[in-house]
Amino acid sequence: MTRAWRNWADTERAVAAEVRLPRSVAEVAAAVTAAAESGLTVRARGSGHSFTAVGAAHGIAVDLSRWTGIIAADRETGLVTVRSGTTLGALNADLDRLGLAMTNLGDIDAQTVSGAISTGTHGTGARFGGLATQVAGLELVLADGSVVTCSADERPDLFAAARLGLGALGVITAVTLRAEPAFTLSAVERPEPLDDVIDGLDEHCAANDHFEFYWFPYAAKALTKRNNRMPAGSAPRPLGPVRRFVEYEVMENAAFGALCRIGRAVPRLVRPINRFSASALSERSYQDVSHRVFVTTRKVRFVESEYAIPREALKDVLAELRRRVPALADPVMFPVEVRVAAADDVWLSTAYGRDSAYLAAHQFVGMPYREYFALFEAIARAAGGRPHWGKMHTMDADALAERYPRFADFRRVRSDVDPGGLFRNPYTDRVLGPIAD
Repeated sequence: MTRAWRNWADTERAVAAEVRLPRSVAEVAAAVTAAAESGLTVRARGSGHSFTAVGAAHGIAVDLSRWTGIIAADRETGLVTVRSGTTLGALNADLDRLGLAMTNLGDIDAQTVSGAISTGTHGTGARFGGLATQVAGLELVLADGSVVTCSADERPDLFAAARLGLGALGVITAVTLRAEPAFTLSAVERPEPLDDVIDGLDEHCAANDHFEFYWFPYAAKALTKRNNRMPAGSAPRPLGPVRRFVEYEVMENAAFGALCRIGRAVPRLVRPINRFSASALSERSYQDVSHRVFVTTRKVRFVESEYAIPREALKDVLAELRRRVPALADPVMFPVEVRVAAADDVWLSTAYGRDSAYLAAHQFVGMPYREYFALFEAIARAAGGRPHWGKMHTMDADALAERYPRFADFRRVRSDVDPGGLFRNPYTDRVLGPIAD
């Protein structure tokens, strides 16, 4: 296993001193103990889908790709315990075979379960929280090599911190999730006038289980997506294989990727390409197993910054972005994704204590993005925004402490379980600060 690592977008790289590939909890604990004895740091390696360096390991890298699969599942309670290196894609397939499903998901399934919850991965839906809200219990290896479990009833402070802990509290070895009986989602995706989407935003979010839209910066239309639960027992009616291939593989990946490369080579064409992309979208509706609706294939590479803002600030933030983004010197190839989520009680969740809206700014790889992301971040921060832990941002611990009411509590727990900073890396140094005394 190579010691060199880079993330999916190639925005971050690191070289570990050593790589361990454990096949048991005992081997994970041995890796942690070895790091402590050698004076090295230790980090779990996920799938590298974060755009920040949260997953970078410079000491011992614990590669969990051989520590996968479901350990236990109770169809009556819906509680499922899964090894931490399991990808969301593999988990979804395994749950489907058991007649179970995750309540909500994001649109990418390449992340490991532990990486997804530890960085705040989320989907959309005004009544639903992120993946960390579906966690019922954790098993992790602490800095002293001990293996502990935690839940709302057992070591509740550790649980409150570790469900979204940036890998800074220990190496998660197992996650117990609250699943539910498998269900079918109906999907309606169509272009709509952007002004109509924004004017009716509250109604769209209230009337649909899962609502989101994509805003193309130079276009008058947005792509909306409405996903709603079908009655129990509803049979899937997926897109036919030919249309699915044409819509997703050809149009959304191959053709869009080609347009992006043209725009990168000839920037003056980005604006007309952007308008063409928005106008070329067609309506589609289908019904399928939930995870096949939530998740989409992304083969066109990009860089991304995302902020969570109070729901009530969304229209004002969008208005400011619409006014200022088209005036940037370097054009923006990708649309902005807009989603919503319910308030939760996870200490470092971007939705902690408030109903939230998420805005994700993207740019095609190789195209200028720094001025765009700086503008986006300034507007979102002015509205009280909190950055997604796995997406590009410039905030540090001092600024973040002002945005999270339980930030000091998190730092206290971190100091208790990892007083020597065994699980730190440069990213956690920036966003969490030094170990509290």
